[in-house]
Amino acid sequence: MAYRRLLLPLTGTAAGEAALATALMVARIWNAHVHCLHVRVDARDVAPLAGEGLSGAMIEEMMAATERESGERASRVRSLFERFADRSGGVVLADSAESALKADGPTLSFESIAGREEDVVAQQSRLYDLAVVPHPEAGEDVSSSDALHAVLFDSGRPVLIAPREAPPTIGTRVCCAWNGSAESAAAIAASLPWLHRANAVRLLYADEYQRRGPTVDGIRSYLRWHEIEAEPVLFKPQTKDVGAGLLGAARDFRADLLCMGAYSHSRLRQLILGGVTRHILENSDIPVLMCR
Repeated sequence: MAYRRLLLPLTGTAAGEAALATALMVARIWNAHVHCLHVRVDARDVAPLAGEGLSGAMIEEMMAATERESGERASRVRSLFERFADRSGGVVLADSAESALKADGPTLSFESIAGREEDVVAQQSRLYDLAVVPHPEAGEDVSSSDALHAVLFDSGRPVLIAPREAPPTIGTRVCCAWNGSAESAAAIAASLPWLHRANAVRLLYADEYQRRGPTVDGIRSYLRWHEIEAEPVLFKPQTKDVGAGLLGAARDFRADLLCMGAYSHSRLRQLILGGVTRHILENSDIPVLMCR
């Protein structure tokens, strides 16, 4: 079992460049293909504004401006990809699935298409083993966060959230957050290739984090069936913040990958009240593999 196809929704931000480096690091480990997908804004989405009392000339002008800005951004993203590929030795640029399959080593490809990013990314992710998503940067690039939530909620695939800066290593020391939920079970199942490869694995649990479901002893027994020995460790929330406690425990372990379920409570409730998922997304400085 391995990750062979990775999808990276690519943006032109610094977070996007860090995600590119993280995705390539994963591809080198698994001899995988990284498909970088940039979704341009479709100017036709402006057309419904006709019902808002705007004249045809005004709508045409808005569509032209949207098309121009979208094209300029796509050019910047393509340039970012090409610069990255040029300085990444030993990586083949594949223009088709056939050429990627024939290559001996990691491969990269790029595609730019028009549409609604959250729809396109969620649908395309279903054809990949893993989506690598740039770190959501509040106020800088809302679309990257939209892509993250689209993959989590609508793709049926695991997502790896890249940190703001590419890590030196990934998957050698792995922490798995366990709370008995279906989401945490899905995350551990999706992370099995990493857990088999890791030098050390730790299961993080806490009473404040536990949901209705099996305890940490149950998931530890499950992993033993897969010949994975994981150390259960009770962590303490920091100032009553479970997310901060999780990240603190991962840092204490010197983890370079955290695996966890996302949004055991509804996303809306977490966005309003805070929540573990939101804290991890905003504050993690290591790659995080999440499943919903």
